[in-house]
Amino acid sequence: MGTIDSLAGHLPIKDWQTDDQPRQKLIIKGTEILSDAELLALLLNTGHKHKSALLLAQEILSKSSNNLQELGKVNVNQLKKLRGIGEAKAARIVAALELGRRRQAGFILSKTKIRNGQEAALYFKPILGDCSHEQVHVLYLNFANTVIKDACVSKGGISSAPADVRVILREALELGATSIILCHNHPSGNLSPSQADILFTRKVVQAASILDILVLDHIIVSQAGYYSMNEEGIMNEEKPASRLIRENNSPVGFPVLRMAIA
Repeated sequence: MGTIDSLAGHLPIKDWQTDDQPRQKLIIKGTEILSDAELLALLLNTGHKHKSALLLAQEILSKSSNNLQELGKVNVNQLKKLRGIGEAKAARIVAALELGRRRQAGFILSKTKIRNGQEAALYFKPILGDCSHEQVHVLYLNFANTVIKDACVSKGGISSAPADVRVILREALELGATSIILCHNHPSGNLSPSQADILFTRKVVQAASILDILVLDHIIVSQAGYYSMNEEGIMNEEKPASRLIRENNSPVGFPVLRMAIA
């Protein structure tokens, strides 16, 4: 009997030995035994002419440098450019990858509390980390840092996604949120905030303070990791160090700096 690779290009999967067929391997031995290509072949279900589903899956992965993170960036139209991939196959692949993202994000959100910038980044990274365009999201929380809602407030292009401060704060008031966390992605992979990012953050902080709403952090995510404006100390305009105090009742993990009252 030939190897799996040799079988992949010459015989339909249904004609393989039962133990070699990805579906039967999954049922008998479990998902962990299957390669990425075999799992993808199960989604494809069928191949194309003299090309089995497994060989087609290997070609798809090869186009993404055999990297699932890269594959997660492709859309239906990009997949359809590959010979043997129609709209139905492309849609199944994109849907499966989106389910994976939502599962990962749901794990964090199911904890109901976001206690620090790292946990916020862990929630947002699977949602925004491999987006090809910028999006701005807001997590709305109550006083105990319990998540009330995650809302996408802006979608933009490759390098910007303007968001309306009024929309952000109106939603906070309607939800009864006492604090919010801002987050957006940088498709370029560069995690450093732009001057526009910093000015926008400070604008939200100032406007929210009038409504007694705390802006706990502004997180920037990419596949490379995350950047926390709160951790880097750039949430507010620079003040004389001697005039700053740390509030003892600040939410855990999100110290809030305010000007001391003379």
